Amino acid sequence: MNSPPVPAGAPVDLVPPAADKDARYRLGRFSAWLQATARPWYTPDLAAYRDHLLAHGRQDGGPLAPATVSAHLATVRARLRELQRDRDGFYRLVAPQTSDLLERKALVDELVTRLTLALDPAAAPVPQTVHQDRPDAAQRRLTAAQASALLAAPGLATPAGLRDTAVVALLLCTGLREAELCGLEVPDLRQRLGGTLALHVRRGKGRKERLIPYGDLDWCLAVVDKWQAAAHITSGPVLRGLYKTGQRLRPGRLSVRAVGYILAAYPISVAGVLVTVTPHDLRRTYAARLYAAGLDPVAIQQNLGHRNLKTTLGYIGPLDAAQRQPPGIYTFDLGRLAQVPVQALLDLDGSPTAAAAL
Repeated sequence: MNSPPVPAGAPVDLVPPAADKDARYRLGRFSAWLQATARPWYTPDLAAYRDHLLAHGRQDGGPLAPATVSAHLATVRARLRELQRDRDGFYRLVAPQTSDLLERKALVDELVTRLTLALDPAAAPVPQTVHQDRPDAAQRRLTAAQASALLAAPGLATPAGLRDTAVVALLLCTGLREAELCGLEVPDLRQRLGGTLALHVRRGKGRKERLIPYGDLDWCLAVVDKWQAAAHITSGPVLRGLYKTGQRLRPGRLSVRAVGYILAAYPISVAGVLVTVTPHDLRRTYAARLYAAGLDPVAIQQNLGHRNLKTTLGYIGPLDAAQRQPPGIYTFDLGRLAQVPVQALLDLDGSPTAAAAL
């Protein structure tokens, strides 16, 4: 039996209204590529799109990093799976002109199968380099002094400075991922875990919800409160964008990309060189500083939302000699050694003597 012919299909808006800024950007790029290459959305060649991004994905025409290409493809796959699950919508979009029900069903089944195969990550793998070791700059962890310098960099004299200080403080004091930071709502700031003040992460990686106790780092809330008071934020997203004047809030929450831009605006000195840090650098800093302060690695794992303790240990990083020194956990009477006649233990020819039976 031959496959049914593939129709031109009705146009579809790949960018859903509720998409965040990053998803809108990625899906908009994909839609533009589909139009430029005259490809239908329901039979996408994601391998070709991957190659396009790897070669010319940047806005200046340069190549995108493999990790960024993977993020683009993940967003595209998620959106196409949403469309795929809407079978009624599939009928309306790709088979509106076919009156025969059996023919319509065969057509839609064929296209759904094609789309399923196209969305398999194995159909468009992104080459990734496996790193046995990474240089310190690729997985930076700030010292307490460097973290303090970063906290002081934005200043507190402007709304933007207040907001940016709140961003840095929350990242350093809670170890949040940037997406989790952007997702914070006002009620999330003050929840309780076992009677202890904690931050509520509504939707972490893998849709996992968790609570992060502040402990002695609850001072970050004073910074956030000052930002909210200056911006008149009493409900909704905690962190929001500002127009260029710096005096008016943008609608909606701060984007993940904006968090990266904020940190990039405040370079700090590391080993005598000005460097910029990433949100993940501050997440690693949170893990490393808490471990150095004596917090159990399992507690750090739970605060970070890691499934595997090995991942958390990677965030903590290599330990220095002082941290690796074992404590005195055994006892031994060294005075007994003074009673052993060493010269009598062996004969001159090296054979054991009776004294070795001591």
